Amino acid sequence: MPPTLASLVHHSALKLTVRAGGDRLDVPVRWAHPSELADPVPYMEGGELLLITALKLDAEDSEIMGSYVRRLVEAGVAGLGFAVGVNYEQTPKALVDAAEKEGLPLLEVPRRTPFLAISKAVSAAIAADQYRAVTAGFAAQRELTRQTLTDGPEGLLAALASEVDGWAALYDASGAVVATAPEWAGRRAARLTADVERLRERPAPASSVVGGPEHEDRVELHSLGTGRRPRAALAVGTAAALGTAERYAVHSAIALLTLTTERSRSLHAAEQRVGAAVLRMLLAGEPDHARAVAGDLYGELLDAPFRMIVAESASAASAARVQADSHPRVPLTKPTAATLAAADAQGDPLGSLTEVLESAAARAGESVLIVPQGDGEGERLVALAADRGAAVAACAEYATALEAAREGGDAVAEQAVGTGSGSASSAASSSSSGTVGYDDELVVGMSAPAGPIAAAAAYKQAEQALSVARRRGWVCVEHEQMAAGSVVPLLADDAVKAFADGLLRALHDHDARGRGDLVASLRAWLSRHGQWDAAAADLGVHRHTLRYRMRRVEEILGRSLDDPDVRMELWLALKATSSE
Repeated sequence: MPPTLASLVHHSALKLTVRAGGDRLDVPVRWAHPSELADPVPYMEGGELLLITALKLDAEDSEIMGSYVRRLVEAGVAGLGFAVGVNYEQTPKALVDAAEKEGLPLLEVPRRTPFLAISKAVSAAIAADQYRAVTAGFAAQRELTRQTLTDGPEGLLAALASEVDGWAALYDASGAVVATAPEWAGRRAARLTADVERLRERPAPASSVVGGPEHEDRVELHSLGTGRRPRAALAVGTAAALGTAERYAVHSAIALLTLTTERSRSLHAAEQRVGAAVLRMLLAGEPDHARAVAGDLYGELLDAPFRMIVAESASAASAARVQADSHPRVPLTKPTAATLAAADAQGDPLGSLTEVLESAAARAGESVLIVPQGDGEGERLVALAADRGAAVAACAEYATALEAAREGGDAVAEQAVGTGSGSASSAASSSSSGTVGYDDELVVGMSAPAGPIAAAAAYKQAEQALSVARRRGWVCVEHEQMAAGSVVPLLADDAVKAFADGLLRALHDHDARGRGDLVASLRAWLSRHGQWDAAAADLGVHRHTLRYRMRRVEEILGRSLDDPDVRMELWLALKATSSE
């Protein structure tokens, strides 16, 4: 504890006497400072024991003393020491009355006690308190380290809660509570998820204090991690502000938890190399070799159906964005607040997706294999995650959050375009997903469930789904659901329309010159699967007339309608042009 007025009064060598404010002697003293100024307040910081002899003050004037003491109280002075036997033989009654009225402790200093002795006593007490705090801090550090080595983060949190006489909680990168100590603090920690999300948006290291009328305690939040974005967070709740020893303990816990939660670069790189080797063997059709290399690290992942996920940062996604609903998107659940925070990728969507997958897998005790591809930024990654597992579900929630953010940005952009503000439209598009613009959009393709033997096919499925997501401007597409829709809306692509226009142009030119209705006749004949009578009836012409028109189609196009590929191309061309 820091020195207090009571400890100075009980100091046997100082011989101080309490003249006023005896019920407030437990006030901490930050320093002892002599001053004979008539107004020393501008030079006070608060918490000082002010020592005076009243050399320039009329200490017997009640009005002067009232104003003087009042200003000292307003400045936060801890107490007033008055030396007797110098200018006054005893403490003036006006000063005592003023101190009693304002509640300022007043100590009488005898003639034989120099102010220097009081200053030394305060300084020595402060130094002793700091030494005790440092010693206690080192002891706490040793205990925290021992608990970490013995029981992991849970043991560390329990030791920390004991050291600060409060509670502690650990959060992962998504803001979810990983562990608390004591157990009753779980609900309290869960209510701070939004504050942890806001902390995560700031570059590490970062900290914040949560407290106020709506909180029953004072909580400090600290980010954990050495990267640009924190990988975890620590919450420490106490009834009052932390002291020096408690502060040492918290800082030690932050360092230990950072070492615990942050895997070393070399270990992470080694795991990635193993994962890359396993992936190469799977894609090469060597599942047995892949299992042998995977070992305990990824072996469990290969023993059950998994999903292949391919993701990339698509710089051209917005240019190719087409509004279409031909394929149903991945059935995604409603995003949680934590997922929405994670969706803010801060310019690194692939890195954010990696954190989402790894955090979800870690909480569920699953394995997830993630292999970055490419040397530059904004490349791609390939992941293997357990089918129906937490990582796959987290990927879906993350995609939902980004999709919602983009749709919100699109609405702003459309409004800006409507007002003729091109720059505003661009700004709205670039901010539609928090700090991630369309130039950094994330697109994800997901395969159907597969096993090691079908890994190559699963990779191809994920690539196909990724291609659809990229072309349509969607965040995530699942391969097994692509066939659930119709292929016809896909014909709305400009390339398909250009092909259809070129294929049918000669027939349209023929009809435009008033020489017949070949396009309508061809459509009717194909829709009736080449049945002459039914198609002729639809057109209201004789079947011989329809036969003549189909021969003219063959002559003009230079293709035989007996070829099923030709019939397919013509039918798709007709569907593409009719959708305009």
